Amino acid sequence: MSRVLISARGLKIRFGGVIAADGIDLDVLEGENLAIIGPNGAGKTTFLNMATGYLRPQAGTVSFLGQDITALPPRTITKLGIARAFQIPQLFLDQTVLENMMIAAAAHAGSMSAFRHLLDLPERKEVEDLLDLVGVRAFANRKAFELPEGQRKLVDIALALALKPTVLLMDEPTSGVASGEKLGLMDILTSALARQKVSSVFVEHDMDMVERYAHRVAVWSSGKIQVVGPPAEVLKNTEVREHVIGI
Repeated sequence: MSRVLISARGLKIRFGGVIAADGIDLDVLEGENLAIIGPNGAGKTTFLNMATGYLRPQAGTVSFLGQDITALPPRTITKLGIARAFQIPQLFLDQTVLENMMIAAAAHAGSMSAFRHLLDLPERKEVEDLLDLVGVRAFANRKAFELPEGQRKLVDIALALALKPTVLLMDEPTSGVASGEKLGLMDILTSALARQKVSSVFVEHDMDMVERYAHRVAVWSSGKIQVVGPPAEVLKNTEVREHVIGI
């Protein structure tokens, strides 16, 4: 039995008349890539926000490795081992890729210093290895704004890995990426996560990506989880095909 990393129980939150979470129960297991699917407005990103401290649920709890993290701020949750990658990469666009990485790694390690040049900090070798891992080392000295969307996404993943997470939560990792580049991006991403022994949760609308890369799938509908299971089973579910996939 795989170890439970994140455990959500009874999560509820509403925004005015919109119920974004209505009693969500979900476990994220060690070693898995868990996909979250569902129509727009179903509450998928809201769950990621509650699990990472950006939103506090009105009821229910989130725990990480048995510790209640429901009321903790995002920075504390990140230090415990839950990292987040957003739909739009969170990069300093006027800084180089290497500078972006060094800022993240040094901040996490607490080694930022006004008396030492950023690129001379001891995390540099580790950072360069991460850029190699996700295949963007060649862009290390390029400004972030110069990179195409797919490369920015990979840099954003490398930034998250620099925080040494146990689990990474990703909001639509292939959004904005050309269809012909999605498989390559996900191949690199999932390989990097496996090599770093990082589990993941990812929100995704592309069912080909879900079928190919997820170990389990959780289907959201109107703030509730409709079904959870392996992709081969869930994506053949009649209600899921009619109301989520649209077949």
